[in-house]
Amino acid sequence: MHPIIIFSYKMDFSQNNLFGYIEDLQELTIIERPVRRSLKTPEEIEKLTVDEELNDIERAVYLLSSGQDIQGTSVVASLPVLMRQNPAETLRRVLPKVREVLPVAGVEMQLTAAVSLLTILQEESISIHTYSHSFLPIILQNLEHRDAGVSNAWLETLLAAIEALPKETIRHEILNPLVSKAQLSQTLQSRLISCKILGKLANKFDTHIIKREILPLVKSLCQDVEYEVRSCMCRQLELIAQGIGADLTKNVVLPELVELARDEGSSVRLAAFETLVNLLEMFDADDRSQTVLPLVKTFCEKSFKADESILVSLSFHLGKLCNGLYGIFTPEQHLRFLEFYKKLCTLGLEQENGHNDNQVQLQTLEQEKKYISVRKNCAYNLPAMMVFVDPKNFNLELYSTFFCLCHDPEVPVRHTMAVGFYEVLDALIGNLPEILELLSTGGESGGSESKLLNFPDLIPALTRAEQRAAESLKWRTHEKLLQKYACLPHVISSDQIYYRFLHRMLTIIMTNKNVLPVQKAAARTLCVYLRYNRKQDQRHEVIQKLIHQLGQGKSYWNRLRFLDTCEFIIELFSKSFFCEYFFLPVLELTHDPVANVRMKLCYLLPKVKSTLKVPTDKHLLQQLELCVRKLLCEEKDKDVLSIVKKMVLELDRMETSLDTFQKRFYESDLLDQQKEREEHLLLEMEQLEKEKQQSESRSEKKRRDSKASTSLAKNIPMSVSGNTSGASTSKEVKKSKLVRSQSFSSQALHSKYGSIDKCPSKSSSTGYTSVSAVGKSSVFSFADDSFRPRCSNSSGTTQFSSTSTLPSSSRNASNSVDQKNNASKESHSRKVSLKNRKSTS
Repeated sequence: MHPIIIFSYKMDFSQNNLFGYIEDLQELTIIERPVRRSLKTPEEIEKLTVDEELNDIERAVYLLSSGQDIQGTSVVASLPVLMRQNPAETLRRVLPKVREVLPVAGVEMQLTAAVSLLTILQEESISIHTYSHSFLPIILQNLEHRDAGVSNAWLETLLAAIEALPKETIRHEILNPLVSKAQLSQTLQSRLISCKILGKLANKFDTHIIKREILPLVKSLCQDVEYEVRSCMCRQLELIAQGIGADLTKNVVLPELVELARDEGSSVRLAAFETLVNLLEMFDADDRSQTVLPLVKTFCEKSFKADESILVSLSFHLGKLCNGLYGIFTPEQHLRFLEFYKKLCTLGLEQENGHNDNQVQLQTLEQEKKYISVRKNCAYNLPAMMVFVDPKNFNLELYSTFFCLCHDPEVPVRHTMAVGFYEVLDALIGNLPEILELLSTGGESGGSESKLLNFPDLIPALTRAEQRAAESLKWRTHEKLLQKYACLPHVISSDQIYYRFLHRMLTIIMTNKNVLPVQKAAARTLCVYLRYNRKQDQRHEVIQKLIHQLGQGKSYWNRLRFLDTCEFIIELFSKSFFCEYFFLPVLELTHDPVANVRMKLCYLLPKVKSTLKVPTDKHLLQQLELCVRKLLCEEKDKDVLSIVKKMVLELDRMETSLDTFQKRFYESDLLDQQKEREEHLLLEMEQLEKEKQQSESRSEKKRRDSKASTSLAKNIPMSVSGNTSGASTSKEVKKSKLVRSQSFSSQALHSKYGSIDKCPSKSSSTGYTSVSAVGKSSVFSFADDSFRPRCSNSSGTTQFSSTSTLPSSSRNASNSVDQKNNASKESHSRKVSLKNRKSTS
């Protein structure tokens, strides 16, 4: 669009200025003339009109016979459709017209025909015999079209057809005419086409046919008088070598490559070099050391004096070349190739860095682009060069080069480095879990004890990366980054995640300016953090925030995100966890004033029901059925009501799981048992760590007290003499539990963020009793104490039971059993203390 010019002065219609305005008007009329000419006359419209009663075949024949080029092109483009609908009539009536029109058709119709015939071949709408009989002659007829683009299009179609055609057809229709087409008397275009066809035919025939009929043509074309033909044939030698095997390659192909590598044409030498590098695996050690290595050395030495395009190719193949010749390099040659690589890594940067101030030369734009390509290729080959110098020597040999490439002024170079070594944010994200794992283990397999303690800058870098992604307009990058951050429980401690990342995820979920995929990614990652959080008070705080700020939030958008979060919780946590904390808050949303929230809840109901087990969760099942009945009776929104009716049918078809294992639910029940066991062990780990800290503090206090007063130390054994054996036994039990809990920590947190690892078999006997009936007397009561541990004693510490594997009836158990157990324990302790007093007296 052109900018609108606003004139601030008044128009002057005097005689002097009037002619200027007339000239402007004349220019406007000239601009409008092509528009008028582009309109069709009635006669032209009449020619473009087609009878609507004609079927597809008749219309195609009519348009090819008397229509214009654009109509004929449309018919040719519809050939694959016609072949699918009516192949017999298309071959009988339409294809002869196409064969008749193509020799005089324009470029557009020729290109369309080549693509259509290739599509018919790929779709296999007819047999290959019919295709070779009907379409192959058309392809061969137009193969040498005067337009290079059209000729290449037909050649691509022919090369694809060679893969499917039978050998006899290829030999008679393609190979036999090729003998004459490859002669020097033929045109340059014909000989170039012959080179590419020969490369394709090498894998279609037996060795003796290739040796007798194809290799003589190959040798002749390698010695052609035109450098374009020699270069083209040289690039096909790799395919030919793969077809004839190692022995013939050594005796026939390698001598041709040696001669072509010394050719006067730079493009021929470049093609020979690239082919030699790609065929290194087919040559033995003698051929590599005596033939290939001298050629490569000469090529590299002359590359800086040649065209920059040779440096681009050399820099791309250098990593493969160095590793392919690694075993035959002398130390001097090894160092020479390494220095050559380092020189390429800084190509074009000397003037920018001020190294050659006295020899500053103006570089053309084309040269600068080639230098950037060279450095980009060097960045691509850096991993291969690391293997070449041995990773142990990286700091000494390649670190400065690595640093230089990471700080290259050009973005393509840094991005290529990121793809291999993950230095730029966009390329880093996809490999973030693997990178952090290698950093945490030092490249070796290690447990969760090897956190990133030696990288204090990691967490600030991760937070900055997330902030940069959030501030940018690339929301897909932000989404992917948040998804990959779910690997952090494997890398850093639970407290670090809680204070630096978990609340940030909650903020992203509650910020409406973020797009939905970003919020969902943050919700899932938050659930992973909650899954592996090792402090119960932190878990309860997060759960309360999810319920109060999302599930009961003022914004309907937050309530929708709460349902998304609950879906992730069902996926990652055990059924008992969801039922204990989130089942009833989800059902509360059946009364939500916004129809979209109720609609989303209806879609979630089948997953909610899948978390129930009867008879343990019978009362929750009754609440679910009650909510569904209320929706059926009271819902006024017709869209929500229709979804409710569909969900009711699906809920009726669902079978509720039982507390005991069932054959049809065995895998899901086993997985749920593993999740629940891991949740129990996380609680147990926290309790044992607290007790360990308390015991250490008590022992430290005792040591200080013993130094302060020796008399008090003598009285202490008399006051606790009756309980020494019990105390020692208790310490041993706690110690064994702590060891078992630490073993779980080294396994559960070692898993990737989306998976649930199997727990050690020793932990199968651990569990904990259910939460008391506090907060569950009323099904819609959400008091704060409903988020306390499942069983608590008078001191507020969590107790764990080792009598059952799964707390199958924990969610509706009464407090009477706990009270009886506590009473029996108190009576037993009083009896023991009474005996101790008698023995002391």
